[in-house]
Amino acid sequence: MTENAVSAEISAYSFEKAVAELESIVARLERGDVALDESIAIYERGELLKKHCETLLNAAESRIEKIRLDRAGKPAGTEPLDPQ
Repeated sequence: MTENAVSAEISAYSFEKAVAELESIVARLERGDVALDESIAIYERGELLKKHCETLLNAAESRIEKIRLDRAGKPAGTEPLDPQ
C-alpha cells in the first residue's frame, strides 16, 4: 500500500480507532519482537496515526467554547476557550 493510500485510510479513522492502533504499534515496538523492516514500516504508520490524532484533537479543541457571563453571572454568549 502506498503512503498516500495509507494516509487516506487513516484519515477515515475515528480518534478512538487511531489511538487504539497507535497503542498497538507502540506495544509491538516495545516488545522488540518485530523484524527491522517491519519495525520501520509500523513506526512510519504510527507517525501517520499520531499526526491524524493531533489533527482531530486540534479540530475538537477549536470547537470548544467557553460560556461568557455578564456582571450578574448570567450567560451572555460564548467565546473561544483559548483565544490566540
